[in-house]
Amino acid sequence: MNAFDFEVARKDLRQCRLAESMLQELQDGQVLLRIERFALTANNVTYGVFGDAMQYWQFFPAAEGWGRIPVWGFARVERSRCEGIAEGERVYGYLPMSSHLLVQPGRIGETSFMDAMPHRRALPAAYQLYRRVSRDPAHDTGQEDEQALLSPLYITSFLIEDFLADNGLFGGRSVVIASASSKTALGVAQRLSLNRPQSCEVIGLTSARNRAFCEQLGHYDRVIGYDALESLPADMASVYVDMSGDGGLLSRVHHHFKDALKHSCIVGATHWEERQTQHALPGAKPQFFFAPGQIKKRTQDWGPGGIDQRFALAWAEFLPPLRRWLRVQHSSPAQWEAAWRKVLEGRAAPQAGHILEA
Repeated sequence: MNAFDFEVARKDLRQCRLAESMLQELQDGQVLLRIERFALTANNVTYGVFGDAMQYWQFFPAAEGWGRIPVWGFARVERSRCEGIAEGERVYGYLPMSSHLLVQPGRIGETSFMDAMPHRRALPAAYQLYRRVSRDPAHDTGQEDEQALLSPLYITSFLIEDFLADNGLFGGRSVVIASASSKTALGVAQRLSLNRPQSCEVIGLTSARNRAFCEQLGHYDRVIGYDALESLPADMASVYVDMSGDGGLLSRVHHHFKDALKHSCIVGATHWEERQTQHALPGAKPQFFFAPGQIKKRTQDWGPGGIDQRFALAWAEFLPPLRRWLRVQHSSPAQWEAAWRKVLEGRAAPQAGHILEA
């Protein structure tokens, strides 16, 4: 199979297939990327769950009723009809679970370019950037797995913590983080523990099997099981960061804290099958966190390059502890379905990092 796509049914993420695809002829200004490898995490499940609501399916169109899950990883320029982009060059960015991707580079710079394909122009710019690996001063060949696995998640963690701090924690004195063992949650906890806005307490909610893992990392002040939620002081002014997407848990949190819940931040969908719409919950109205919105605000606040500079410093702080616990697992295309199901069904250990190779 020369070219192929891994597709999932948009209405049932468990239905999936590896389908042969036809490569299009390149037009002037276009580039064909040969995808090398990418990361697969619970974040990608979130892309599928919110594929329609957040337009994730529109980045990489598929056959009717099917979708290609967006991922982050590395690709090589296999063919180029674009001046300034050479064949053999490697890039890092937003990719489909496929063997190839056709792009139309625009705003070509020394270290990056944007994809200007017509169907992507109206979509958030944060997902259009492709970094030119050989010219990226922050790139480290020995850290490509870590970059693919954690950098897209950690930028979200960075932005969530920045958003909360920028809003003075909405008056909260504690931050309760659900699905505390997820990689994005760990990043938020690490940022909060370092910066300590308003001397807040960082509390992790997790399953019994992941509690010890979360505790040993030292990012949380307290780690408790989901069954112990109601043991928290109900009158403590709190912020809830929901990585789980569990509607039942969301309802429990709101009914426990009631008016003491100052902000309810919906981020992920780890428990995607238990997600449900909640209406008329006590406390702050749940709000979905949209990273591009915070990026836009901080670009205005900090100017060009301001986010990149601050994130680079934060990433350098995150890497040393990351290497102590992350266990990378590589999968060939024949193993993609098994890896997808393991992550989709929540069976992946928190220490595991799945890298899928095309």
